[in-house]
Amino acid sequence: MENSINGIHHITAIAGNAKRNYDFYTKTLGLHMVKKTVNFDDPETYHFYYGDKVGTPGTILTFFPWENIQTGRRGARQATEIGYSVPENSFDFWLKRFEDHNVTYNKIAEKFGEPYLTFLDPDGLKLELTASKTPDLRLPWETEEVKAENATKGFHSITITTNKMQPTADILTGVFGYKLLEQNVNRFRFVTDAVDNAAIVDLVEVAGEVAGHVAGGSVHHVAFRVANEEVLMQYREKLVALGMNITEKIDRNYFYSLYFREPGGVLFELATDNPGFAVDEAVEELGLGLKLPAQYEQHRNALIKVLPKLD
Repeated sequence: MENSINGIHHITAIAGNAKRNYDFYTKTLGLHMVKKTVNFDDPETYHFYYGDKVGTPGTILTFFPWENIQTGRRGARQATEIGYSVPENSFDFWLKRFEDHNVTYNKIAEKFGEPYLTFLDPDGLKLELTASKTPDLRLPWETEEVKAENATKGFHSITITTNKMQPTADILTGVFGYKLLEQNVNRFRFVTDAVDNAAIVDLVEVAGEVAGHVAGGSVHHVAFRVANEEVLMQYREKLVALGMNITEKIDRNYFYSLYFREPGGVLFELATDNPGFAVDEAVEELGLGLKLPAQYEQHRNALIKVLPKLD
């Protein structure tokens, strides 16, 4: 685990209205607002991090909520479905909850022997709740309405839709250490044995699929987990040697990152476990206050005036 890719670190998507996003994920889905900060490149836009109690890698879904952004389109060269792990007997709870909260959903189906429930968030982002065959012992965040026996435990999988599967598969297997586990028609399931959960990448190959458009309701990038900066830079060397155009190390305050676009067109990130989300506020206070990168702290009062109100 120390020198490996340890599954999914986080997934970042794009939303529209900030309060609508906040209400859906913290209230309807019952996730924990782990960090409320701003976009490094656009500080008048929030960057929300939702996850478990401490923001454990493998549980973190993040959003850039840009007001009035156009709606994206799912298609090839995109991460198209985000899978969450839920307890096996929780589907009745979620079906009723989605009915009560007017959430768009499909009937329960099965994939690789696992039942799953597909639904859309208010911006049209496609998500799935999956009862995993692999035991998931992660402790979920729970709220007054979404208790532990039904709550999401973190990521189960990410699905990438691609015109040609093999180049992306080569990165997953040749660099990241994943293995092809199963295939069903044009869906290929890759897993890593470095971790028990948040370990699955599904590649769906559709040769004639038109490229999607990343905007509102779309996944922006998928981040894979490494233990620390030393391992991060080892993977940078591997990717550079393959001719990948990859960034220098970037300090994101709560982790260190590298970014590159994999051959299938999806933006990948490698992100470290360190220093974690408690670096600038106590665990008990995670997500309660607005945390700003140091370069924007002097503009706090001005930013508070322009950032959308969430209460």
